[in-house]
Amino acid sequence: MVAKNRARPGEHHDKENPTTASTLAAGVIHELQSIVGPSYVWTDPEKMEAYSHDETDAKTYGHMPDVVVFPKTTEEVCRIVKLANQYRVPIVPRGAGSGLSGGAIPHQGGIVVSLERMNALIELDTANMVAVVEAGMVTNDLARKVTEHGLFYAGYPMSLETCCIGGNIAENAGGGKAIKYGVTGRYILGIELVTPTGESVWLGGKLSKDVTGYDLKSLVIGSEGTLGIVTKAIVKLIGLPKAWADLLVLFHTPQEAINAVPRILTQGVVPVSIEFMDRLSIQTSCRYLNETLPYEKAGALLLIEVDGTNPEQVETDMITVGELCEEQGALEVYVAQDKNNRERIWNVRRNIAEAFKVYCPVQSLEDIVVPPSRIPDLIPELEKLSAKYGIQIPCYGHAGDGNLHATLVKDPKMDMETWKRVEDSCLRELYAAVARLGGKISGEHGIGIKRKKYFQEIANPVELELMRALKKAWDPKNIMNPGKIIDL
Repeated sequence: MVAKNRARPGEHHDKENPTTASTLAAGVIHELQSIVGPSYVWTDPEKMEAYSHDETDAKTYGHMPDVVVFPKTTEEVCRIVKLANQYRVPIVPRGAGSGLSGGAIPHQGGIVVSLERMNALIELDTANMVAVVEAGMVTNDLARKVTEHGLFYAGYPMSLETCCIGGNIAENAGGGKAIKYGVTGRYILGIELVTPTGESVWLGGKLSKDVTGYDLKSLVIGSEGTLGIVTKAIVKLIGLPKAWADLLVLFHTPQEAINAVPRILTQGVVPVSIEFMDRLSIQTSCRYLNETLPYEKAGALLLIEVDGTNPEQVETDMITVGELCEEQGALEVYVAQDKNNRERIWNVRRNIAEAFKVYCPVQSLEDIVVPPSRIPDLIPELEKLSAKYGIQIPCYGHAGDGNLHATLVKDPKMDMETWKRVEDSCLRELYAAVARLGGKISGEHGIGIKRKKYFQEIANPVELELMRALKKAWDPKNIMNPGKIIDL
């Protein structure tokens, strides 16, 4: 997708929208080359195409940048941001591009700042149980490196093999381990931030407690790159668990499976994960993987993980959870303790989204979140919407924290014009139902551009105005990832 009919720098000075251009002025390109070197400034459309989209549908949301820049240092990032301010050019921070809300898409063109060269583990401070890393470090690389020292980075999402620390911070990414370990923000003690005006500042530090003024660090975490570019982070580490066990629990119906969740959570055992999969999700993923899990009689299943430093305690917790599930009507409880079997059942969970792409690549992957006790009330709403609109809505996700991936999947026979109407109407009804249940429209993927219009319709106007005031104060020229989350 090539940008068309956009003004060159200096030709358009609308207060709401920064200047953009299908081709930046040669002087701007030259200055970018002087900052990072010619090899790290890309303007070739073929090379930039990968930076025009994330994991959302590229045809719907993708947009070509005018240039992609690959800085190596924080000082270079500062100079790039100051240049963007000078010419009033949009600037979009980017990690691995694995997002699911369009947060790193340059939908107004401009400069994409890819942090993939800034990928170093700067310091492993075992005395303070922290790691200092650059934002472009792949999360799985960090997890592996600290494991070698008997330490554990617990804040990573399920896409840890492809995502970067900086992107995790931008989205406050969550995942399957959030019940016990929480999400990314719990493990970020400090960040080095390049502000929207090009200054660098450290927020937080190697501190477990800090109430020195406003908590600006937490404001940046989850802001989707709209309040600055994180270039480094101080990451909290914990001791590595010594034992793990997974239970694959089959239930007659989704309702029975979901009803078992609060029972488990109120009996003293804190699982690492309680993942829910309805029959359609299991069936589609198993077919995709040529896997043969015993799901034939099950309407849904729970995948429950327990861990700990004491193998005997892990076994006790595993037995307790299994018995609780049986009391709640479980058909079968299968236990996986060896690495191969654990990986086998988790592989089914991880590949659900990819499996549905084979059925139809056009879908709307949602990450609604409700109070865990209200999940049983949500399942019938999904069934009603599926029947009303004639589409599949498989449901899977993190049942233990109320964050479910209800995915609208287009019928392959449906034309795109009809799909667009169905998707919009169905999402509005889904989000309204979530709000009635005390929930929110995104638990871990973010708002970006994909959910922005719905968020602005459903959110409290006072909340939106507070967000707009913050954005205007931090980013007076509205160049830092503009148009994401909210409109000004």
